[in-house]
Amino acid sequence: MANNLKMNNIGAIRTLHEQGWSNRQIAQTLGIDRDTVGRHIRKLAASTDEKANAAIPTAGSAGRKSQCEVHAEFIREGLEKGLSAQRIWQDLVEERQFGGAYESVKRFVQQLRASHPQRFWRMECAPGEEVQVDFGTGHWLRSAKGRPRKSHVLRMVLSYSRKGYTEMVLRQDTESFIRSLENGFRSFGGASLTLVLDNLKAGVLQADWFDPQRNPKLAEFGRHYRVAILPTRPKMPRHKGKVENGVNYAQANALKGRSFETVLSANEHLRHWEASVADLRIHGTTRQQVRERFLAERPHLQILPAGLFPCFAEGQRHVHRDSYVEVEHGYYQVPCEHIGKMLWVRWDARMVWVFDLAMKAVCSHLRVERGRFSKSLGAQGGPCRTLAESQAYYMRQAARLGVHVEAWALAVFENRGIEGLRTIQGVIQLARTHGAQQIDQASQHALAQGQWQYRAIKEALRQKPHLQTTMPFLETHPLIRDMDAYAVTPDLFDNPNPSPRDFSAA
Repeated sequence: MANNLKMNNIGAIRTLHEQGWSNRQIAQTLGIDRDTVGRHIRKLAASTDEKANAAIPTAGSAGRKSQCEVHAEFIREGLEKGLSAQRIWQDLVEERQFGGAYESVKRFVQQLRASHPQRFWRMECAPGEEVQVDFGTGHWLRSAKGRPRKSHVLRMVLSYSRKGYTEMVLRQDTESFIRSLENGFRSFGGASLTLVLDNLKAGVLQADWFDPQRNPKLAEFGRHYRVAILPTRPKMPRHKGKVENGVNYAQANALKGRSFETVLSANEHLRHWEASVADLRIHGTTRQQVRERFLAERPHLQILPAGLFPCFAEGQRHVHRDSYVEVEHGYYQVPCEHIGKMLWVRWDARMVWVFDLAMKAVCSHLRVERGRFSKSLGAQGGPCRTLAESQAYYMRQAARLGVHVEAWALAVFENRGIEGLRTIQGVIQLARTHGAQQIDQASQHALAQGQWQYRAIKEALRQKPHLQTTMPFLETHPLIRDMDAYAVTPDLFDNPNPSPRDFSAA
């Protein structure tokens, strides 16, 4: 495209730029190159600056007034709210039909800031009075499989001593935030009177300097630890400047240049770093060692409550046909008698508890990752077996039925491989209807014939009659008389009315 533009295009670039359009939007609308748009905008800005410098009044001259003079009070109010010059110009155009350019507002704002610099008041706290909290970007965690996972770093700093607590988390949800705060208070050995945080969604639902809407769980957490939750003014990081620098310090000193596979290994390193590095440094503001100043502050912290804050989510879950319930895309097994029923489930960052609708405990699990499954002890046996483990298990079952059954099963695996596993299972189940000796004899017959099919054992059992155990014949028995004892002499038969005395004599 030619470098020289027509005057109507140059005028369009000026007009659209003054209306706040970006270079990309102007280039797409006019069908010209974005670099060309940028070059002409720079020329226009330089020309505007030259005219403005020429119009600056010299000493003793009145000069030309800025178009912003009429709106000076409006611009000052915007600056007090923390608005940028770009935002103030947009509000002037929309609310007051301002016809001036953005550059004129920008220059007027610079003059106001130069003549009325904003003062920042230093704020220091008494021991045990305040702790500041902030999140920062953590490292990418790389598991053994090489899959990266994003993490976040939470930093807590006691405002008096600058004692810090740092923890790496995977999510910035309310539960992770509350648990990290609780870990920090437990690490300090006490709670402060106030907790200052920014307006992250895990802690504040609706930001408002005068009446913020706090997350209900965080508000309940504050009541549990007797801590006042104080969100800062939106876009005012200086309200928690002590922890802002603390996050940067932890990122640069403790984490930069290091890699971790798990959150556990990262947090173990952070605990060691706090004790061996951060606590032993001489702080640049207090000019004292952080550890010594913290030891003086610790007696002023509030005593911790006896129990942890019960932070959990809950809801009803339907038990699937495989006897699992789903919680945040993780799957947890319950006893099979609950299949098809509705159960009540509670969970937090570490545990899942399952109850029936009468709130009677059913089982509990450690939390698993998304897409993973967990088994419940006592629910349909132990953990899943591998193919090798299954083969060894059924070989032991076959050995209990007899040596020939074991030998035949081993031959099945050797000749048919793992597909013979079901054949072995079928033979073992024959013990429900046949004796072990019969199955052993049938296996001996199949082994001799070189038959490795289930039907070979079934046919052998069908052809052979049931074996009956033959009891040995006893010649004598202590409770049974000899046959000779019942022998009767011939004289007794001659007497038609024998008496018992005659029999006893005989």
